[in-house]
Amino acid sequence: MSTQAAPGSAPAAPAGRRSKITPERERELFEAVLDLLRERGYDAVTMEGVAARTKCGKATLYRQWKTKSQLVTAALDTSRCALFTGVDTGSLAGDLRAAARAASDRRGRDTALMEAVGHAYLHHPDLRRALRETVINPEVAALDGILHRAAERGEIAADHPALDFVAPAFLGVLRVERLFEDRFADRDALPAFVDAVLLPALGLAPAGA
Repeated sequence: MSTQAAPGSAPAAPAGRRSKITPERERELFEAVLDLLRERGYDAVTMEGVAARTKCGKATLYRQWKTKSQLVTAALDTSRCALFTGVDTGSLAGDLRAAARAASDRRGRDTALMEAVGHAYLHHPDLRRALRETVINPEVAALDGILHRAAERGEIAADHPALDFVAPAFLGVLRVERLFEDRFADRDALPAFVDAVLLPALGLAPAGA
């Protein structure tokens, strides 16, 4: 059977091609996703709910993002501020303290959203995979890059046994700090963690030592 388009008709879009969404429309969709996450949590967010709130066709959402986890991850990726990418003070201690200050400056922003995502991360493998690829891995790579540059400068041995644990320790503290609000009450707490824990573990002197 011929697939040639009838005279005067628009050519069919190639299979798999996504219809275009303007940046303004995309921001509107992402804001709706984030609002639903804050209000109801991840489990209650549906493609149907986003479509209804934004008066967007559900088919359009599926063409663009395929699954709910991909749509949520895309919305979160555009809402976040990259914490560690671009940190480069010229020294390992300076970089880790700058990273700690950047994380401290973000503390308290959108707690409801972070709580919703943190809970869902533990219970939804598809979301966990998407978040790791899009949000978490770039931050881990940035922290590892800080350590790699320090090794190239000769500040620390490239095979130092603590290197592999810096990123997990740093991000782990960010994940649980809300459980210890009395110990992370101000913006100096994370830099203090760097001085008291990370730098000594790396064999470096803390600030003022």
